[in-house]
Amino acid sequence: MSERNVPLPIDPGLLMRYRAAGQKIAWRGAPSGAKRPARPRARIAHLHDEEARVEEWGQGTAVRITVDSGPLGALVLLLEIDRRGSPTALGAQEAGRSPAFPSGAIVAAWGGARVPEDSRPGLDDLVELARYALA
Repeated sequence: MSERNVPLPIDPGLLMRYRAAGQKIAWRGAPSGAKRPARPRARIAHLHDEEARVEEWGQGTAVRITVDSGPLGALVLLLEIDRRGSPTALGAQEAGRSPAFPSGAIVAAWGGARVPEDSRPGLDDLVELARYALA
């Protein structure tokens, strides 16, 4: 459950399945990309035969998390929302806009951080996309 003790508005059985899948995710470090003063913490999530890049910027309450725009990325983001509470912003960037996320990305922010505005996925969109990571 999130730090705010507000459960995600997802069917409880499905949320339990997401949490169980989250415990099976294998993590490894990932290159951070171009050298610059402030680099994100970059990791690769692996579940079944799928991988997703995950980058985290910031610390404390001002955090932005960017994930690959596939099912595993959506699952990772939902689990972060479950842990941290509702993000202050949710957005997506189209494929090809970032070398680190060539297939596009979904971005959630807490504490006022900005997100891309190529599209505005909703929580329901993440829930539906994450279902494919369960197979």
